[in-house]
Amino acid sequence: MDDGPETPSRIPEDPVDRATDVFVEHRELLFSIVYNLLGSVADTEDVLQETWLSWVGKQRDAGEPVQNPRAYLVRIAVNHALSQRARISRRRETYVGPWLPEPLVSPAAATGPHADGALDAADQVQRTESVSLALLVVLQSLSPLERAVFVLHEVFAYGHTEIAGILDRSPSAVRQLAHRAREHVHARRPRYQADPGVQRQVTERFLAAALGGDMDALMQVLAPDVTLWTDGGGKVRASILRPVHGRDKVARLIKGVAGRDDDQALEVRYRTVNGDPSALLFADDAPFAVMVLDLSPDGDQVTGIYAVTNPDKLTHVEQSDQGA
Repeated sequence: MDDGPETPSRIPEDPVDRATDVFVEHRELLFSIVYNLLGSVADTEDVLQETWLSWVGKQRDAGEPVQNPRAYLVRIAVNHALSQRARISRRRETYVGPWLPEPLVSPAAATGPHADGALDAADQVQRTESVSLALLVVLQSLSPLERAVFVLHEVFAYGHTEIAGILDRSPSAVRQLAHRAREHVHARRPRYQADPGVQRQVTERFLAAALGGDMDALMQVLAPDVTLWTDGGGKVRASILRPVHGRDKVARLIKGVAGRDDDQALEVRYRTVNGDPSALLFADDAPFAVMVLDLSPDGDQVTGIYAVTNPDKLTHVEQSDQGA
């Protein structure tokens, strides 16, 4: 008697596929943590690749599944990132001029060119997980372990005991690292958050004055102790080899650069960069610079200008802004 077609036996799931699915589920969190530790998209992607290889190897060889994949993946990623920090530090020894973090630009649809400066719900979520470009600059002065503790505790709300397990340190050692890092950061950058609408308005005022050559308006928008950082990596004209301090020096430099007759008309597009309303400058539809401003606590003046012009750091800017 014909019993009908046989029911195909269930093919056991490939452990590599299963491990990859789990990794993809946590990839966004891992990217955010590692980027905030390194400040480089390319280096973050390298770390995530190493993390995936370590995770797949563990899952393939382990007799029993990992009980807490999220915690295990974070531990692997953080420790790979700490190893990558040492390699990055060696590269920076030969870097030309100031080194600024690689900017993370939100897609054009989130903050289109006609946005009124207010952030929608998705952007509000991003802001809670983003570290501003200005704060990333401050974090560069921390030791690798201090930065890891600060990011995990202050940005991602990990407890000291959890961090101790990730870094293989005692909870008391982690608390000391956290205290030193927090004191250092808060001394250089008091804790406050500029209103997004105000930041957008001040950015527009600054660029109108800078690109329009209005020296009086530029002097009004700049704080007396403003500092200008430009990261061209020695690959663009008019690269500045060190930060410029003081309103007069910064204003004269901006006027000189903006006044160059190089037949290069700049288009300004307003986007969210590392959680803050900022500006992208395009020349011939190619990214020319990312401009991020730091404001005084009252929001009236610009205290910091961060201009990333190194083309190597603008690759993801072009990809994120396609279709604008």
